[in-house]
Amino acid sequence: MPINILMPALSPTMEKGNLAKWLKKEGDTVKSGDIIAEIETDKATMEVEAVDEGILAKIVVPEGTADVPVNQLIALIAGEGEDPKSVTAPSGGGSAPAPKAEAAPAPAAPAAAPQPQANAIQGDPAAHMSYARVDQAPEGPAQPAGKPNGAGEQQAGGNRVFASPLAKRIAREAGIDIGSVQGSGPHGRIVEKDVRSALQGGGTKPAAAPAPAAAAAPAPAPAAKPAAPQLAQSASADQVKAMFEAGTYEEVPLDGMRKTIAKRLVESKQTVPHFYLSLDCELDALMALREQINAAAGKDKDGKPAYKLSVNDFVIKALAIALQRVPAANAVWAEDRILKMKHSDVGVAVAIEGGLFTPVVRKAEQKTLTTISGEVKDMAGRARTRRLKPEEYQGGSTAVSNLGMFGIKNFQAVINPPQGTILAVGAGEQRVVVKNGAPAVIQAMTVTLSCDHRVVDGALGAELLAAFKQLIESPMGMLV
Repeated sequence: MPINILMPALSPTMEKGNLAKWLKKEGDTVKSGDIIAEIETDKATMEVEAVDEGILAKIVVPEGTADVPVNQLIALIAGEGEDPKSVTAPSGGGSAPAPKAEAAPAPAAPAAAPQPQANAIQGDPAAHMSYARVDQAPEGPAQPAGKPNGAGEQQAGGNRVFASPLAKRIAREAGIDIGSVQGSGPHGRIVEKDVRSALQGGGTKPAAAPAPAAAAAPAPAPAAKPAAPQLAQSASADQVKAMFEAGTYEEVPLDGMRKTIAKRLVESKQTVPHFYLSLDCELDALMALREQINAAAGKDKDGKPAYKLSVNDFVIKALAIALQRVPAANAVWAEDRILKMKHSDVGVAVAIEGGLFTPVVRKAEQKTLTTISGEVKDMAGRARTRRLKPEEYQGGSTAVSNLGMFGIKNFQAVINPPQGTILAVGAGEQRVVVKNGAPAVIQAMTVTLSCDHRVVDGALGAELLAAFKQLIESPMGMLV
């Protein structure tokens, strides 16, 4: 009996992944521990090891397949004494189930229920816009399945007409029924030139078309207005595209990482009650110490400095120690309780093409500055090639987001749940301040702590920032 190879769950939160590459082909011998495939999760590309031995008899899901659900059959291994050629995939195959199109309910015409699903297969955007027109279902018979996409979009939902604001205004001023104009824009959208053409005696729909439009005559304008708030909240892709002229934009499909970032940030801003605390830190002592430490670095075998500390390394270390000095702030929200962490696990935001990673420096309060520097450089390098393991970027009670290298002076970062805080670090710059009653020039930076009010109250967040400021301004304390 063949042995099933299933899509593995490479992290506790993984629900699906992309089967990027098969490293074995059908007919190859597979041993336990062999790397057989590469799987792309929302954040990383990971290798899959075989746990059974035999011959790879059948690849059910080809490489390059996206969004394969966890535990779905992806391949079959022929068992001992079994002929690999006799192994076949079970009925239904191994491809991911096709997503179901969301269709508007049509209580007045139950026999036409399959119509929206057919439109979805043909790419008709009207099949994906049901939320804005649930109460506008046409009372007449359903449109035939072979109707062109453009016409379906213009009249989808009965009275709704897809046209640019300029086209609507010109039609209204000229006294033309916009529903009678033949659209030439994307998905049949009516644009300015279509109305101009209609004014000159062409570009109108056949005589039979105005009949449904006449039914919409009572109040076409008010019908469109109530949909505006819904568009702002949950517009479909086709509705957004309908707002712009064809050829004025480029479509960029979302990869798994971008989808995850979008989902988590929306979750964060909707469910985490953020508040923000900012203060300025003097950097003169830190910059002098950094220069002294880097000057004392030895050379490696290639003749390069053994280490080179950055300001961000000091920031990570200072935040880690501050969390130990204010342990109540070293916590995360766990829905029905707060988890107070024993060690300072500090995430570091790393920008990569198309998104970002936040690898975590574990027990940062116990590590030297050079160790932190080496770990961050290593994880940042592997993050850019998406080779981090899930355990390297999950967890942590706080994080550091530094945009100072881009000249950003001050910003507010979004908390990455379930973390309780995140520190936004601005650029170091020379500033004129008053010292001992006289103006003085110092080097300073502004930092902003974003706090989850469920975990960290205002006074507690201020106490944490004060401890951080004291360490930054007296950095020798981080060396003992």
